[in-house]
Amino acid sequence: MPRFAANLSMMYTEVPFLERFAAAARDGFEAVEYLFPYEHTPAEIAERLSAHGLTQALFNLPPGDWAAGERGLACLPGREAEFAASVDTAIAYAQATGCQKLHAMAGLVPPGAGAALLRRTYVANLRLAADKLAPLGITLLVEPINSRDMPGYYLNWQQQAHDLLDEVGAPNLKVQMDLYHCQIMEGDLTRRLEKHWAGVGHIQIAGVPDRHEPDGGEVHFPHLFDRLDQLGYTGFIGCEYRPKAGTSAGLGWLRRYQASSKAHA
Repeated sequence: MPRFAANLSMMYTEVPFLERFAAAARDGFEAVEYLFPYEHTPAEIAERLSAHGLTQALFNLPPGDWAAGERGLACLPGREAEFAASVDTAIAYAQATGCQKLHAMAGLVPPGAGAALLRRTYVANLRLAADKLAPLGITLLVEPINSRDMPGYYLNWQQQAHDLLDEVGAPNLKVQMDLYHCQIMEGDLTRRLEKHWAGVGHIQIAGVPDRHEPDGGEVHFPHLFDRLDQLGYTGFIGCEYRPKAGTSAGLGWLRRYQASSKAHA
């Protein structure tokens, strides 16, 4: 049966960030993920994880100036030193929390930037990051993001991401397959999972099209959960959605799936 990680950047926003760990544990989550931990010290994060018996499933490298609209550094020419420093920053948090998966956001395509230069920059930065992370047993992730939620983002398509894996050639570089983004851009989720399975390193979910709980909208997630089981997925599924009206109140989908899985075990 799949295991689920609460995304604390979107879920449990009813309480301050450091209190969300306890809230997720009370609701039965085994793990958490979030976008960025950098407003808090590694020790503060590690203490919350330990106190509540949670696994840190994933977080992102520093993305540049998020408040100013930046969405990652990895493909941006001229920002290579900042990207390298962001990897070192993330490593300190990963080692403190035991996190084994880090996502490097690609960034928004700069106006007038040449495609070849963007690609060279992206590939070189990913090789550098993967090389730094490999001795630590950490997997580096890239994620195709839909162009509706994040216009101008460099990486949008599953095949594009898997071609990138081949070019970089690092065994510890994988694709973070967010089924919400994939459905919006491409659909055919089951077949895409099957086609790209060897390169998938993390899964995320949200209802489509409104990014609420996964029991509403156009995707039948229980089918995909079962297929992930059949494919042998052993990682966590990140619940990266915005609850409609209260995080805990909206977890009926999780309770129903857990009960159904136990009944058929």
